[in-house]
Order: sequence, then C-alpha cells, then structure tokens
Amino acid sequence: MATATKSKVKMMQPLGDRVVIRSLEETEQMRGGLYIPDTAKEKPQQGEIVAVGPGRYEKGERVPMELKVGQKVLYGKYSGTEVRFDDEEYLIIKESDVLAVMG
Repeated sequence: MATATKSKVKMMQPLGDRVVIRSLEETEQMRGGLYIPDTAKEKPQQGEIVAVGPGRYEKGERVPMELKVGQKVLYGKYSGTEVRFDDEEYLIIKESDVLAVMG
C-alpha cells in the first residue's frame, strides 16, 4: 500500500510573486480564569508558507522568489486574500507583504 506524502496544497499553485500561507494558531491563554472565545480573538499574523509562485517579471526577466516552502513568516495584519481549499483556510499574499522570516 503506497502512502501519499505530498501536501494537498500542491494542487493550488500561486501565480507571480504570491505565496500561500497556512496561519499558525496561537496557543489559547486563560488569564484570571477568563475564557476568550474564538470570535473575540485577533487573527494570527504569522504562518507557514505552503506554496510559492515562480516570481514576478521585471524588465522582461523573471525575478526569483526569496521565500521558500516551509519557512515561518510574519505578515501584515490586513494583508492578502483568505481562501478555503480542501476544508482548510489559507492566505494568499504578495511576497512584499511578508514582513519577516522567523528563525
């Protein structure tokens, strides 16, 4: 029996200088015994890159992407477009909207 090791996201290929990010869930914290419901929490601003586009064109030549699949990144609070694919939430953003790569 063969097992599939490829990610489901392989079917979603971003175009140009865009990347697909899976948000990293922040650990739930209870302070003073108070429960914070999911609807009151802010959206995470960090995630893991699951797909990378080929890069943008500049002066007729393709500029390769600096980001790679598997990197954990910080991105702008209101960046990108949220999409649902195979029952998972992803964010598609431009490479320039990524603020930092986390070590």
